[in-house]
Amino acid sequence: MSMMKIKKGDMVKVIAGKDKDKEGKVIAVDRKKNKLLIEGINMVTKHAKPSMTNQQGGIIHQEAMIDASNVMYLHKGQPTRIGFKFEGDKKVRFAKSTGDVID
Repeated sequence: MSMMKIKKGDMVKVIAGKDKDKEGKVIAVDRKKNKLLIEGINMVTKHAKPSMTNQQGGIIHQEAMIDASNVMYLHKGQPTRIGFKFEGDKKVRFAKSTGDVID
């Protein structure tokens, strides 16, 4: 399994699938399944029964997981690949297109 290069809070652009060319913020990351939950992307319709938390029930629209290979990190508004390098004794991510350190 490859290392996940995208983290929670990153801005990403979808490069494949029904939501191609849309941008959003990463809400959650599932490292084991290599999937991401992105704000406003891959919206699905879910039918919910009435329960204590949702007394009304009905149809709910929510985000579904999307594979990490279908998105690219956005650096200064441009999609770019991400690499890792050491600065001193600290491992950091950097944008391969510009060479700038991300975090």
